[in-house]
Amino acid sequence: MTDFIIIGAGLAGIVMAERIANVLGREVLIIEKRDHIGGNCYDFYDDKGILIHKYGPHIFHTDFDEVWTYLSQFTEWNDYQHRVLGYIDGYNVPIPFNLGSLHQLLPEDLAGKLESKLIKTFGYDVRIPILELRKLEDPELKYLADFIYDKVFLNYTKKQWGVEPEELDPSVTARVPVYISKDDRYFQNKYQGLPRNGYTQMFENMLSSENIQIKLSTNSKEVIKRDGDKFLIFDEEFKGKLIYTCKIDELFNYGFGELPYRSLDFEFENLNQEYYQEIGTVNYPNDYNFTRITEFKHLTGQKAESTTIAHEYPRKYVKETNIPYYPIPKKENRDIYYKYKMKGDELDNLILIGRLAEYQYYDMDEIVAEALKTFEEKIR
Repeated sequence: MTDFIIIGAGLAGIVMAERIANVLGREVLIIEKRDHIGGNCYDFYDDKGILIHKYGPHIFHTDFDEVWTYLSQFTEWNDYQHRVLGYIDGYNVPIPFNLGSLHQLLPEDLAGKLESKLIKTFGYDVRIPILELRKLEDPELKYLADFIYDKVFLNYTKKQWGVEPEELDPSVTARVPVYISKDDRYFQNKYQGLPRNGYTQMFENMLSSENIQIKLSTNSKEVIKRDGDKFLIFDEEFKGKLIYTCKIDELFNYGFGELPYRSLDFEFENLNQEYYQEIGTVNYPNDYNFTRITEFKHLTGQKAESTTIAHEYPRKYVKETNIPYYPIPKKENRDIYYKYKMKGDELDNLILIGRLAEYQYYDMDEIVAEALKTFEEKIR
């Protein structure tokens, strides 16, 4: 019997395990349902030798010095500045929509006039959420806002989330704002890159301590049961800390109902050519039933004669059938989550952390920062 059990070997669980093992020198057991570590950040070499991300592209970016410094203990980095193009009206234009996109899609005289108005109204090098831009009274800027909304946001959001943009929490559309700048990078963070030898190798380095045991392909429900305010491990009361990173509604047997998620399917294809597209990711907001195509060699910098691409298809999440990727940020869903959270707060030896356990759309760096903070405040 160990003092610490972690459910889920994703990024949050890995950081917590590493800290417990290497800072406290204590033993920790990780239980993971899948047959690999790393959660949705897992990468591997396909049968053609191309390093791919099994669950979609993951580009690490952060402004947190402490997060970058922490992870750099376990990996060297390939510098990579992520750029995304959107296929709109037959053109590949920068996403987020910026001044370059404006000049590619609209007549030059109109684009120049709109650029001047945008800079005069908001300034330069600023990001404006599309729903805020649509509130403008100026008829020319309102025309532009409606144009961007229709061409970039509306159909992509409906494919990705299955709802209209206005039905989601404004934080969702604010993640990909209109950028009044000529900077065509998807992120503008201080640190950007990918682990030089892949995410999985970085995770293996983080979990290399002899104090860490990992049980893969193991459903936690077969090991852990809840008995009132206690947890039982193989029918024995567990008095240590249970760090839970999986679905909070599942932990409490869906007592307040299921929390909805969006899922994804990927179709991978290896092509006998050096490159397929000009950039790592191309979005298709209005065409086809997939949202984007990713070509992994652009991300990893790998050199190879062939290339592997992935078409990404959003799906409805169905319990026990596919993978929950994204909590759906709507008020009624958060209200259900808070009922579960209150139940969790009643259990002294339970720590909830991560995208599924907190029903929160975290970026990777935010997960690491939250795990480091949680370790210091609740364990150390």
